[in-house]
Amino acid sequence: MQNSEQKAIITIVLADDHSLVRDGIRALLEEEPDLDVIGEVSNGLDALKMVDEKSPDILIIDIRMPELGGIETVERLNAKGKSNTKCIILSMHDSEEYILKSVQAGANGYLLKDTGKAEFVKAIHMVQEGGKYFSGDISNVLVNNLFSSDKITNQPSSKTNKNNPFELTNKELQVLELVLAGYTNKEISEKLQNSKRTIETHRFNLMKKMEVKNLIDLSKKANKYNLV
Repeated sequence: MQNSEQKAIITIVLADDHSLVRDGIRALLEEEPDLDVIGEVSNGLDALKMVDEKSPDILIIDIRMPELGGIETVERLNAKGKSNTKCIILSMHDSEEYILKSVQAGANGYLLKDTGKAEFVKAIHMVQEGGKYFSGDISNVLVNNLFSSDKITNQPSSKTNKNNPFELTNKELQVLELVLAGYTNKEISEKLQNSKRTIETHRFNLMKKMEVKNLIDLSKKANKYNLV
């Protein structure tokens, strides 16, 4: 009777180029009686090989690795159309761009590396049961942006090249407007429900795209091209 009530074992392959990270995740997951880490690799190419060899239920893969990153690996895995392995992207970044690219590649989940054990385990079970799991602010990004045609196609903002020659995304335009309104990165992060680090990244990207180095030049170009 007891055996019939036991949960089915979920087999997992870990892909991360840092052995300490893999060791930590393995130790965390193997505390659960129904989770079994059956393999570890340090890059995307080896992840594809191991998935072919071992057919794990779930591949947990870092977004940035040498040779082949997590998003590209998931994309290739899904392009084959033969694998039943579900994929969870693991990342330090809650960047809108990374999240939406992961969804487009076919990822079943996206977890931040500071995710707690309870949420990590919950995500694995939800994905294994056929659902999708996106932690924390990531869910807000998806709700707010996934159904925008600009985001689905990973194209720049709907402001066309005539008014947006720098190909800023909708999020970058939001950040630009708030920066020019005098808000700090911390205040912008609270308004847009993103981490301060993500806002800093968007701010850096928009200034790089617009080829400016300070707020005065940023304001001049934004006004010249009617971006705000």
